[in-house]
Amino acid sequence: MIAISDAKKIFQTKSGTIPAVDGVNLNIQDGEIFGVIGYSGAGKSTLIRMLNGLEVPTEGTVNVNNQLVSKIKGQKLREARQSIGMIFQHFNLLWSRTVLENIQFPLEIAGVSKRNRVQKANDLLELVGLQGRGDAYPSQLSGGQKQRVGIARALANDPKVLLCDEATSALDPQTTDSILDLLVDINKRLGLTIVLITHEMHVIQKICHRVAVMELGKVVEIGDVLEVFRNPQEQVTKRFVKEVSKAPDSEESISQLATQYPTGRVLKFTFVGESTGQPLITSLIRNFDLEVNILQGQISQTQKGAYGTLFVHLDGNEDTINEAVKFAEGQLVKVEVIDQ
Repeated sequence: MIAISDAKKIFQTKSGTIPAVDGVNLNIQDGEIFGVIGYSGAGKSTLIRMLNGLEVPTEGTVNVNNQLVSKIKGQKLREARQSIGMIFQHFNLLWSRTVLENIQFPLEIAGVSKRNRVQKANDLLELVGLQGRGDAYPSQLSGGQKQRVGIARALANDPKVLLCDEATSALDPQTTDSILDLLVDINKRLGLTIVLITHEMHVIQKICHRVAVMELGKVVEIGDVLEVFRNPQEQVTKRFVKEVSKAPDSEESISQLATQYPTGRVLKFTFVGESTGQPLITSLIRNFDLEVNILQGQISQTQKGAYGTLFVHLDGNEDTINEAVKFAEGQLVKVEVIDQ
């Protein structure tokens, strides 16, 4: 388990003090995929670097695998880091070494025999789907392949925790999804605890069990990913959720519909879990004398179940619209009126 207690990190600059991390408390369970999301400057990179001792908190404690990483130094810290793997946004590979040699590097430092480290590196190549590429150099690989090498290298010492520092930010969307699928597979196969930081809600949605939202050095919201999607509390969280739940052209669609149909209401239906499979629109058309126009909708899968949104315009008698809204809410669907 990972326990962060009252952690603060204050940087001293010429212009004054900067509280990069400000009183953070987090508990991350064994085998969990835990996400930390925030915009640039939120403090998430500093926070994750505290987990392997790359940053030492000004105040508070950081406990990883029953080791007070925030207090130990020297040889003890180096030993603790062997159980904490890390992958980076820009891969941080050794360009003069082959893929196989890059993966062996942590084992070489740990004093593992050449025979054993070659065998281990080949096993990890197979795990990350790069069989036969051991003799290639990083410059000969695609971005996704480089990150797979970074993941294999991070797993060389059989860590219990894997830290991901914006690990997919430099990749295209399709490659990002393949790397995220690999991380989920590794989590399930090895029972590895994964902590990742990102500014992309799609990453959180796709693989995380729980998420902490950071702003100005503080954790402002935390919870199961599905619950955060269903009912975001803070404005910054609502912005992140909106990024993946509303198509870029839906604003234009709503505006056009408002001009075409000046009466009625535009509603946002939010579905979670089993409610995503309900034929809500069919029920509304059958049971209520309304004109129903679908604007935009989508359903996404999270680790804890499905999450979907649907934007519709209901036109008709005001009382009938109110009855339809109550009916939808009775189907465990969250209903939000959108200003037209």
